[in-house]
Amino acid sequence: MRTISAGERTGWSLALLALAQLIFSLDLNIVFVALPEIGAELGFTGQTQQWVVSAYVVFAGGFLLLGGRAADLLGRRRIFVTALALYAVSSLAGGLATSPALIVVARAVQGIGGALLLPSTLSLINTLFEEGPRRNRALAVWGGAGASGLTVGALLGGVLTEAFGWPAVFLVNVPLAGAAAVAALLVIPRDVASRAGRRFDLPGAVSVTAGATLLVFALVQGPEIGWASPVIVLAAVAAVVLLALFLRLEARGRDPLLPLRLLKNRSLVVAVAVTFLFMGTFGTLPYFLTVLLQTVHGLSALQTGLLFLVPSIAIATGTQLGERMTNRLGVRTTLLAAFAVGVVGTAVLAWGADEGSSVPAALPGLVVSGVAQGVVWTAMWIAAATGVPAGEQGVASGLASTTLNVGNAVGLAVLIAVSHAGAVSLADGGARAILLAAAGMLLGLLVTATLPRRR
Repeated sequence: MRTISAGERTGWSLALLALAQLIFSLDLNIVFVALPEIGAELGFTGQTQQWVVSAYVVFAGGFLLLGGRAADLLGRRRIFVTALALYAVSSLAGGLATSPALIVVARAVQGIGGALLLPSTLSLINTLFEEGPRRNRALAVWGGAGASGLTVGALLGGVLTEAFGWPAVFLVNVPLAGAAAVAALLVIPRDVASRAGRRFDLPGAVSVTAGATLLVFALVQGPEIGWASPVIVLAAVAAVVLLALFLRLEARGRDPLLPLRLLKNRSLVVAVAVTFLFMGTFGTLPYFLTVLLQTVHGLSALQTGLLFLVPSIAIATGTQLGERMTNRLGVRTTLLAAFAVGVVGTAVLAWGADEGSSVPAALPGLVVSGVAQGVVWTAMWIAAATGVPAGEQGVASGLASTTLNVGNAVGLAVLIAVSHAGAVSLADGGARAILLAAAGMLLGLLVTATLPRRR
C-alpha cells in the first residue's frame, strides 16, 4: 500500500480547506432565492422572514474573533472538525424544521459553525504554507472557492428550490460537511500541543462575543424595525459598552484574546479595513442583483441562479489573477488596481440594472466588477496574513473575518436605506444603491494607499 507523501498531503489539505470555504460562502446567499417558499410554507410574516438570513449573519459575525482565538489555543484541526460537525447537524435541523422558530435557531447554530470554520480554515492555510508565493497560491485557490461561493449560492439555491423545494438548500450541507469533517482527520496534520502556561481569556471572550453579536444585530435589524426602536438603541449602546470593556481588558490582560500589539502591524490593520469595505460594497451586490432580476426583470429563481454563473466565473478568474498580480506587483499595487477597475465595472453595472435597460446590458458590468472582486478577495487575505506570527494567525484571521461580516451588515443597512429613500421605483432605488457601492470602492482605494510599499 502506497504511503501519502508530505507534498500530496498538503495538496489534499488545500483542496479540503477550499471545499470548506465554499460551504461557508454558499450559506451566505443560498437561502435568498428560497425565502419566499420558506415564508409561505412555515408561516413567516414579511418582517420576520428576514431572520432566516439575519440569524446566520448575526451569530457568525459575533463569534468570529472567539473562533479565531479558539483555533490558536485549542488546535486548528480540532476547531475545523468541530465547525463542520456543527454545520452538518444544524443544516439537518434546518431542512427538517416545521416552524419559524426551529429554522431560525438552526440558522443561528449554523452561523456559530461558520464563525469557527472561517478563521480556522484561513489560519490552517497561513500555517501550512510559508509566507510568500506558496501561501499566495494557496490563498488564491482557497479564495477562488470562497469568492465564487458568494454568487454560486444564488445559482445552487435556485436550482435546488425549484427541483426539490426549500429544505434542499439546507440538506445539501449535510453530506458535504460530514464528508469534509471525516476527510480532515485523514489529511490535515495533527494539532501541535499548545505552549504551557497559555490560558483562555474568558472575560475578553464573553465581552467581545456579546458586543459583536449585539452590534451586528443592531446593524442587521435596524432597517427592519427602525433605528429609533428601543430594542435597536439598547443593543447598540450595550455593544459599544461591551466592546470598550473588551479593549480595556485586552490592554491589561496577561494572555489576552486579542493581543493589541497585532494592531501595530499596518498590513493587518489596513487589510481589516479593506475586508470591511469589500463586503460593504462588492459583497452587497448579490442582494440587489437578486431583487432586481426577479422583481424588476421577472426572472424565475432558476433563471436568476443561472445568470449568476457569469459573475461566478469572473470572480473565480479574478482570484487567480490576484495571486499572479500580487507575486509580481505586490499587494498594494494589486489592491489599488482592483479597486479602480471595480469602481468602473460597478458603475457600468448600475447603468445596466436600470429599469429601462435589459438583462444583457448588465453583463459587461457583471464581468468587470466580478474580476475586480476576485482580485481584491485574494489580495486582502494575503495582506491580513503578512507579518503575523504562526501562533496568532487564528486571531488575526478572526479579526479580519469579523470586519468582513460587520462590513456586510453595515453595507446592506446603508444601501437598502438609500435604495428606499425617495425612490421612484424599485429599479431606480437598486441602481442608486449599486452606484453608492461603486463610490464605497473609491474609499477602499484610498485606504489601500496607506499600505506599506513592498513587494
